[in-house]
Amino acid sequence: MLPLLLAVLAIAVSAACAMVAAYRGDRRGLYLFKPLTTVIIIIATLWLFAPAMRRYQDVVLLGLALSLAGDVFLMLPGNRFLFGLASFLAAHLAYIWAFTLGVGYEPAQLPWLAPFAFFGLMVVVFLWRGLHGAVLKGAVVAYLLVIVVMAWRAAVRSHSPVPPYPSAVLALAGACLFLASDSILAIDRFRRPFRAAQPLVFATYWAAQLLIGLSVRG
Repeated sequence: MLPLLLAVLAIAVSAACAMVAAYRGDRRGLYLFKPLTTVIIIIATLWLFAPAMRRYQDVVLLGLALSLAGDVFLMLPGNRFLFGLASFLAAHLAYIWAFTLGVGYEPAQLPWLAPFAFFGLMVVVFLWRGLHGAVLKGAVVAYLLVIVVMAWRAAVRSHSPVPPYPSAVLALAGACLFLASDSILAIDRFRRPFRAAQPLVFATYWAAQLLIGLSVRG
């Protein structure tokens, strides 16, 4: 239990340092602590969170590694947003894979999609005027579609008897926070920038990753 608490504390401290660096415009601090926070989550998921399902842990680790690549692309100078978007898109596809292991697809699961699809549609409608160019519009819509499906699969998993109940609930909470984090990021970038956006994005993003990492536990 103590190693787990220390890992969560290390993640919280590193995330706080990244947020402070971003607020102060400290590029060196951001370059250090932003990827470091995700790296600590990966290490904890690999060595500290004893998995209930080894394959589930492996796919979650793949999603975390792709997210780390997205972290790096988004913080580097220059227009690397689409590279970061592609990395996180691949990460969400990995999480969809993870959340479907042992659960499968059935028509009876479709009603769980409705609230997430409605939320995603509202975000797209709000963003639309700020999206310039067919490529960007297509990329953002595709990304939101994938993250909506990810949240849906997590919701389905939480109502399945197959995975351990705490694991399923943690994954669902993480997926919902990821949906919130990416929506805030998109609104700030494309529609209505606001000062509190970056700390909100960081806080919800790393909380989501930590909860998904914790969901590998038995």
